[in-house]
Amino acid sequence: MSSPGVDGDPKPPCLPRNGLVKLPGQPNGLGTASITKGTAALAGGLCPQAGLPLGGPALAPVPGPPVERPPLATDEKILNGLFWYFSACERCVLAQVCKAWRRVLYQPKFWAGLTPVLHAKELYTVLPGGEKEFVNLQGFAARGFEGFCLVGVSDLDICEFIDNYALSKKGVKAMSLKRSTITDAGLEVMLEQMQGVVRLELSGCNDFTEAGLWSSLSARITSLSVSDCINVADDAIAAISQLLPNLAELSLQAYHVTDTALAYFTARQGHSTHTLRLLSCWEITNHGVVNVVHSLPNLTALSLSGCSKVTDDGVELVAENLRKLRSLDLSWCPRITDMALEYVACDLHRLEELVLDRCVRITDTGLSYLSTMSSLRSLYLRWCCQVQDFGLKHLLAMRSLRLLSLAGCPLLTATGLSGLVQLQELEELELTNCPGATPELFKYFSQHLPRCLVVE
Repeated sequence: MSSPGVDGDPKPPCLPRNGLVKLPGQPNGLGTASITKGTAALAGGLCPQAGLPLGGPALAPVPGPPVERPPLATDEKILNGLFWYFSACERCVLAQVCKAWRRVLYQPKFWAGLTPVLHAKELYTVLPGGEKEFVNLQGFAARGFEGFCLVGVSDLDICEFIDNYALSKKGVKAMSLKRSTITDAGLEVMLEQMQGVVRLELSGCNDFTEAGLWSSLSARITSLSVSDCINVADDAIAAISQLLPNLAELSLQAYHVTDTALAYFTARQGHSTHTLRLLSCWEITNHGVVNVVHSLPNLTALSLSGCSKVTDDGVELVAENLRKLRSLDLSWCPRITDMALEYVACDLHRLEELVLDRCVRITDTGLSYLSTMSSLRSLYLRWCCQVQDFGLKHLLAMRSLRLLSLAGCPLLTATGLSGLVQLQELEELELTNCPGATPELFKYFSQHLPRCLVVE
C-alpha cells in the first residue's frame, strides 16, 4: 500500500537509486519483475508502454517473418567449424554420409599437407567384360592434393595416371614412387609431362639406371629422395650435382656411394642446399665428410645415420665447419664416442635436434658435455646401452629440452627417471622398452608432468 500524500492523494512509489521500479504481480503468472528505468518496452507487458502511466496496458509484440535456417546437420557454417575436430581418416568416412557433408569436406583446406597413397590395383576397376578402366580421380582434384604416392606401378600405369588426372600436368608438385618397376623411359616421360613436380621420391625402384637420371632430371626439382634403388652409385650423384642447381634437400640411401661422389657438388648447391641425409651409406668415411663440409657449407640439417665408418674425427670436421646446423643425426654410428659429443657441444651452438640412437659407446660423460647446450630442444638416446642414472642428472640442467627419448636404455632405474620431473617444460618423453619405467613411475609422471606426453 502507498502512503497518503499531503492532499490525501496516493503518494507515487519512490524510485531506488539504481533506477529500478518494482512492478505488481501480473495475472499472466510471471510474478514480480525488476526493470531498468528508461529501457525500451519488452514483450509480455513487463515494461510500461512509452507515454502511458505505470501499470497501463502494453502493446502486443508484432511478430516478424519467420527466419528460415537450414537444419544444423547441413548448416555449412557449423560444419566448417565442426569438421576441424576430426582426423583425416575420419573425414574420409564423414564425406560419405551425404552430399552436403561431402561438399563441405572436399574443400582443399581440410586436406592440406596430406598425400594420397594409391596402389597399382586401386587405379583400375574391372568391367563386366573383364576389361580394366582407370578410376575417376575427380574427387582428388576437388580436394586440391598437391602430391601423390604411387606404389607398385609400371610405366604404363604412370602414363594412365597422367592422362586421366586433370591436374597432373601443372597441379601436382610432389611425386613419390615406391616399389615400382619404372624404367628410364617412364621416368623421363613422367618428369617431362608433369611440369609442376618439384619434389621427387624414388624408393625401392630397381629398374631405372643412372642413365635415366641423366636423361630425366630437371633443374626445377628442389627436393630429391632416393632410397633402396640398387642401380644408384657415384654416377647418380654426378647427375644430381650437375642437373639440379636449385636443390635444397637431398636424401640418399645407397650402399655403393663412395667418398668420391661427395666431391661432385658444385658451388651453386653450396648456396642452395640446406638439408643432406646420407642414410646407411656404408662406404662413406671421414674423407667423404671432408668433401661434404667443403662443398655444402650452408647446411642446416645433416644426417650420417648408419654411416658406420664415420668416427669422432668426422664429427669434429662437422662441428668446426658447419656452424649453421640445427639438426644432426649420428644414429647407428658405432664408432662415435663421448669425444664427438664434446666437439658438438663446443661448436654447434645453434643445434636444436641431436639424434644418437644406437650409439653404443656414448656414456654419462658424453651427456655431461651436452648439458651445456642451451639451444637443444630434442635429444634422442634410444638404445644407448651405457647411459645410467648419473647421466640423467646432467640432463636436468637442460631447461630448453622439449623432447627426450630414452627408449631401450637398459641401465636406467625408476629412481633415476623420476628426477626428470624437474624438466617442467618437457612436452614428450619416450620410455618404450625401458626396464626402469614401471607403472608407478608413469602414474608419478602423470601427476608431476601433466603437460608432457609420456610414451610407454
